[in-house]
Amino acid sequence: MVITWEEYNMDQEQIKAIPICIIGAGGIVADAHLPAYKIAGYTVKGIVNRNKQKAIKLAEKFGIGKVYDSLEEMVADNGTEAVYDFALPASEIIPVLKALPEKATVLIQKPYGESMDEAKAIHNLAHGKQMLAGVNFQMRFAPYIKEARKMIADGGLGIITDVEVYVNVHTPWNLWDFLFEKERMEINYHSIHYVDLVRSFLGDPGKVLARTFKHPEAAQLASVRSNIIMDYGDMVRAVIHTNHNHNYSYQKQESYVKIEGTKGAVKITFGALINYPHGTDDKFEYISLEDGSNVQWRTKAISGTWFPHAFIGTMEQMLLAKAGIIARPENSIDDALLTMACVEAAYASNERDGVLINDFL
Repeated sequence: MVITWEEYNMDQEQIKAIPICIIGAGGIVADAHLPAYKIAGYTVKGIVNRNKQKAIKLAEKFGIGKVYDSLEEMVADNGTEAVYDFALPASEIIPVLKALPEKATVLIQKPYGESMDEAKAIHNLAHGKQMLAGVNFQMRFAPYIKEARKMIADGGLGIITDVEVYVNVHTPWNLWDFLFEKERMEINYHSIHYVDLVRSFLGDPGKVLARTFKHPEAAQLASVRSNIIMDYGDMVRAVIHTNHNHNYSYQKQESYVKIEGTKGAVKITFGALINYPHGTDDKFEYISLEDGSNVQWRTKAISGTWFPHAFIGTMEQMLLAKAGIIARPENSIDDALLTMACVEAAYASNERDGVLINDFL
């Protein structure tokens, strides 16, 4: 269960005053991290980037007091007082962690490495340096997901029987050039959000079955479509379907999370991916079988969306943990390692699973 500071009798302003240092100045920092922190009133003290002009531009836009010339200068100025928030390619995680001080507080952008072996290497390094570390698996903190979680906790859906993530959109992958060099793409850089989301609702699956696919119009990418089954036994269905090459105008594009239980259901349309990068409106719909003769789907207005509002939650967890309010963040590296294990299982399933028809002939 997500713990927020609203549940504590404490000085929120004191927590919000904990300095945040940003490492990186790419699109995700500009479009999600910094807008989220501005909305929440968090204190972003400084920023550093190899291209200093990009860092200066963001500092001017978001009122960041200090643009550092180097990571070493940032560390010398902040020590272990700040939360180091970095959004860099997975290959840069280990070099950055090595440069940060012992017992530093760190928020790492997903994925948690390019593979399970890399995730374990990052994990061992962070624990070896006694870091308070989390990973920015932020979809579980989106406002509409938090509302669904509250309904489940209150018993409104009963026993969960079905979780489905369905994404049928057209994604302009050319916006992220670095992805064209990756041996693993769609699951590692996109569906990983949904794997983590399903885990946040249902816990760890017993096994994972998956197939990930290329597309002739995106042949340079390792994959752009996936089907993933997370196996929780005979009574629960948990599936993820993604197709990023539905290039037939946006009218039939869809992206939703549907959760069904024995007492009701929720369907959340997350519009950020539809007609990307413009997006469409989110929609939160629910139904209760306990409404008697008035059983029907209803719509609930939810304030905030995935980008940027979910990024408030991942940082909030780090601030609460750093202040000693909670023992560890929900998005801790220990939890993230389990998401990476599911991703690794999906890739292993993609390589070796399936039954040959000829075995039955």
